[in-house]
Amino acid sequence: MQIILIIIIFFMTENTNFKYAYFGGGCFWCIEAAFADLDGVEDVISGYSGGTQETANYQSVSTGKTKHAEICKIQYNPTLISYETLLEVFFLSHNPTTLNRQGNDIGPQYRSIILYQNSSEKELINNHITQLKKDSVYTNIVTEITPFNNFYVAEKYHQNYFKLNPNQPYCNLIIKPKIQHLRKKLKKYYKD
Repeated sequence: MQIILIIIIFFMTENTNFKYAYFGGGCFWCIEAAFADLDGVEDVISGYSGGTQETANYQSVSTGKTKHAEICKIQYNPTLISYETLLEVFFLSHNPTTLNRQGNDIGPQYRSIILYQNSSEKELINNHITQLKKDSVYTNIVTEITPFNNFYVAEKYHQNYFKLNPNQPYCNLIIKPKIQHLRKKLKKYYKD
């Protein structure tokens, strides 16, 4: 009985160590796939944030009128992966220089956006962007940096979309090459 209690307490303690990052860079299927297999990332949930409505769903967000963006809530263990590493993956996983667009996905719901939760995160984001500009990686970053407010979980069929539908044309033509590029460039961060 004591062993079971110790194990339960251990797992409860472990779960309180998780943190969350909120990133949007076009279709949430792409962002989810980019972060899902990183060492230290425990879960990635597709959803909506950054809008003016008090609720969100795919039908309303896809009109572009709610001002929500498709984003992912990334649950991570900061003892295994840093927020700075998540930022590195984020900026390599999409094009942060195109306003309200990622490839053929057009509209404010596909904008590049980071929702920060505190001043430390905001400072890390600004420092990372400054470094990207200094290194001439990107010269015209249009990523929206805004305080986190609400997160609305996307419909069930949007969750784990790439893993569940790897042969779907969008996954095969758009997501798969992005993931291959990320894994090649940032191999040290991904699970084998």
